[in-house]
Amino acid sequence: MRLTIAAAIGAALAGFAISPALADGYKDCTKLDKPQWKPAAEAEAKAKDAGYEVRRSKVEGSCYEVYGVKAGKLYELFYSPEDLSLKHTIAK
Repeated sequence: MRLTIAAAIGAALAGFAISPALADGYKDCTKLDKPQWKPAAEAEAKAKDAGYEVRRSKVEGSCYEVYGVKAGKLYELFYSPEDLSLKHTIAK
């Protein structure tokens, strides 16, 4: 009985560790190989042109993820490195 309860608790905790990471990001922007991607600085420039104060950027899956602030609110902007189109936005 104790082993069953411990296994159930372990499985539940494992689910909590995985779920937030999957729920927070957008990861599929292109199928293009990385050597063919446009520079990340160009994604940051697009965010700046759209009125965001860019804080930082990184690669998330096959997307450029740009963190920016607009009107006092933090946003995550996901750009395709293929054509720099905005694929997804998350307000924080």
